[in-house]
Amino acid sequence: MTQQPLLLLDVDGPLNPYAAPKRRPDGYGTYRLLPTWWVAKQERLAAAQARLATRAKHAKRPVGRVKPLRVWLNPAHGPQLLALPYELVWATGWMGEANTHIGPNIGLPELPYIRWTEMFGEDPDGLHWKTRDVVAWAAGRPFVWVDDELGPQDAEWIAANHAGPALTLHVNPRIGLLADDFATLREWAAAA
Repeated sequence: MTQQPLLLLDVDGPLNPYAAPKRRPDGYGTYRLLPTWWVAKQERLAAAQARLATRAKHAKRPVGRVKPLRVWLNPAHGPQLLALPYELVWATGWMGEANTHIGPNIGLPELPYIRWTEMFGEDPDGLHWKTRDVVAWAAGRPFVWVDDELGPQDAEWIAANHAGPALTLHVNPRIGLLADDFATLREWAAAA
């Protein structure tokens, strides 16, 4: 039995066009989410602000309530992704929380996800912090990696270090996944 190629999905950028110039892109809904990584980050910021506020005269103290993260998602993306001939995998800093907060809002079932060895670290070769883990996780299987932070050095390194076919598909974080991206994914799967 032939395995389908992997479709490795980032959330912020491809599915959540967080850098969109207008209020909310057409076809997208606004979701207010509280993933644990966001809550922890906001609590760290509030604690740092509180330390600074104790030093400043008339400074306001943080309320202690974490404001939810605003995420834009297009419910049509789930069915479109499921219709593609791929095994879907989360390749996002959201890791398993994508199954709790993102997938259900766009109609995706629980998906496997890549556990990162080090998030947001600097690579000695200038690669994206996910690149080495993506190649190790794919273990020679054909894959397409959809992300908004990919550069030519990542594609070159993958081509030199991955045993199977691979495509890096850069998605503009101002617009998210488009019909042309889905066409590229279908064409690549047919050729792979």
